[in-house]
Amino acid sequence: MLDKLKRISDRYDQLTEQMAAPDAMNDRDAWREMVKEHSSLEEIVSAYHAYEETQTSLKDCRDMLSDHLDPEMKELVREEIAELEQKSSEQEEALKALLAPKDPNDDKNVILEIRAGTGGDEAALFGADLLRMYLRYAERQGYQVETIDSNVTEMGGVKEMVLSFAGRRGVYSRLKYESGVHRVQRVPETESQGRIHTSAATVAVLPEVDDIQVEINESDIRIDLYHSSGAGGQHVNKTESAIRITHLPTGIVVQCQDERSQLKNKEKAMRVLKSRLYDYYQSKQEEALISTRRSMVGSGDRSERIRTYNFPQNRVTDHRIGLTLYKLEQFLDGDMDEMIDALVLAERTEKLSSGED
Repeated sequence: MLDKLKRISDRYDQLTEQMAAPDAMNDRDAWREMVKEHSSLEEIVSAYHAYEETQTSLKDCRDMLSDHLDPEMKELVREEIAELEQKSSEQEEALKALLAPKDPNDDKNVILEIRAGTGGDEAALFGADLLRMYLRYAERQGYQVETIDSNVTEMGGVKEMVLSFAGRRGVYSRLKYESGVHRVQRVPETESQGRIHTSAATVAVLPEVDDIQVEINESDIRIDLYHSSGAGGQHVNKTESAIRITHLPTGIVVQCQDERSQLKNKEKAMRVLKSRLYDYYQSKQEEALISTRRSMVGSGDRSERIRTYNFPQNRVTDHRIGLTLYKLEQFLDGDMDEMIDALVLAERTEKLSSGED
């Protein structure tokens, strides 16, 4: 492991020098690849350097024991050694987790879809809460968000919302754990007797893919034009700018009406279609590995209940790892990193214990 970490550290230093060269940006494509690789190695290298510092401190303390120290000082040094050994062990485990194979989609941007589930108007209102939560999280992370399609209720609820999230570093690596059924338990505003209701919304997070990864034949799709609906001003229902694309071999349907331009709506719809097809075909290929996909972090199956938001108890519970946080208000305001970090660690631990390549 240490030899591999040393090679990674050397590569990181090499990339740092190359990026600082005067002519580094002459080739923009090469520059972007360097920045991407440099960024992907940064966390591992930082953890490795911290581990090296601990090893240096351990050696210094052990050397001190051989000196002529009084009993009281020796005891203090032994205590320091015990603490450093514990720290070293924890750092080794963390490094093993960082070296575990990564999801090849981790560095991709995402298409995120929210759909109201069981619960009627309350489910749509909960969908709006989830939308705000992800928008606030995106704001904290510096992600760029673009609306692709939306279907909202008169009460401000979300029946369906399709968004794209883009960032400098892997957006999918953070948001992929959100796929599944989100359940809410609370007293609806329309409930006069104060009874707690349970409703749900479904979230799907798909890696946004490029043309190289998914090829769509024109003969495999049907494009329908229709009038936009909902808020939008005078252009609504005047022109057929809304687009509906059906992928005939799979039956997957995508629509977009967010833009006034028919061309822009088609471009956005095609982006979503590519991501859904990528997810569809990838799922088909991974059916043979279904036991691996049922790990403690979950498969990302949109029918799987992953999290409960309980308002009366101010708690949010992730059922895949059994983690409960008693800070629901902050969580819904986009303070999600503690939960996501725990899910990342759980996935890495599972990969290590299963020996996944």
